[in-house]
Amino acid sequence: MAEVIVVPGRDAAGAMVAEAVERLVQGKPDAVLGLATGDTPLPVYRALAERVRDGLDLAGLRGFALDEYVGIPLAHPQSYHSVIDREVVKPLRLTQANVHVPDGRPIGIETAGERYEAALLAAGGVDLQILGIGTDGHIGFNEPGSSFASLTRVKTLTRQTRADNARFFDSPEEVPVHSITQGLGTILRARRLVLLAFGAGKAQAVAAAVEGPLTASVPASAIQLHPRATVVVDEEAAGGLAELDYYRHAFANKPLWDPVIL
Repeated sequence: MAEVIVVPGRDAAGAMVAEAVERLVQGKPDAVLGLATGDTPLPVYRALAERVRDGLDLAGLRGFALDEYVGIPLAHPQSYHSVIDREVVKPLRLTQANVHVPDGRPIGIETAGERYEAALLAAGGVDLQILGIGTDGHIGFNEPGSSFASLTRVKTLTRQTRADNARFFDSPEEVPVHSITQGLGTILRARRLVLLAFGAGKAQAVAAAVEGPLTASVPASAIQLHPRATVVVDEEAAGGLAELDYYRHAFANKPLWDPVIL
């Protein structure tokens, strides 16, 4: 069972995960952080940026993004190369060469997944993977039906995912149809998983991921296979959890030797 932590809101979640990242870097300055995109992880990146302004040095931190659109120009403001640079690299003052995003360019796309897997393995694997969750239960761009053993590869996005992401583009038609994403098997290799979710719109997906059956129809249910997975949610996103009282009780009585998240 994943550890579930219910927080008052996004800022509290961001501060909690940022503290975990800081503690990780203090013990391992060149730690590898798995980077998610979208609105969900922004509180974490903002909280880390505040700590950087206060003196936290993340220059040695290495980062690997979960995914990228296929066929979108790298310079496009909604390419994840651009998003990661804008929301993570610059505000956290990371070393550009230490941050990696899957290659979604059409030329060479047939080997892009293998190349990204090789880079992840060469870096020693991800120490802490930040995850969001889609309304249909996807993580990364692993849409329903994704194999739990899948590695980085090209996926066709569902209509729902494209509709959900249309807010980032000028029109729904501009949202790419394909992506390259770390697979569920790739994500499960990370030494620690932290899944964040906010708002009532994510409640059903969170409940299915945490308490539902282990099924490829809900890719995020793969976190049930991980020995060190933590789910950080606000009150609304926790609304569908049948065992919510237990999660609150377990967190309130967390042993002193067992730190939050890390």
